[in-house]
Amino acid sequence: MAQAKSCELSLAAQTTDELLHGLEKLRQSWKENPAGVPKGLACSESKSGQFVLVAAESAFITLPGACVIKGIGAIELLGEPAFEDGDHSKTLVLKATPEGWQFSVKFMRPVVRERNAKQST
Repeated sequence: MAQAKSCELSLAAQTTDELLHGLEKLRQSWKENPAGVPKGLACSESKSGQFVLVAAESAFITLPGACVIKGIGAIELLGEPAFEDGDHSKTLVLKATPEGWQFSVKFMRPVVRERNAKQST
């Protein structure tokens, strides 16, 4: 049986001052005490030294037009939702780049199986 692959989609998003302040505070806290990162969040640094934050599904809430990362702030989503009902194992990925913050979401599509479907006559 083939393994389902995760999808990653970039999000068209706008940051808020609250979010930028929360991200900077988390980054400083993580540098001082990596074990002190709140549950559901994982911080790391890319090979090029860029800060990366991964928020598990338990650490963020998706609302119409926004994602709210608990204890950090809100991301205003522009355009249509990136995922549909039934998608699961969602994680929100935030990367600090020289051009600014990049936002994406990773998720799994539901597995649809058609087994021995009998046609009615």
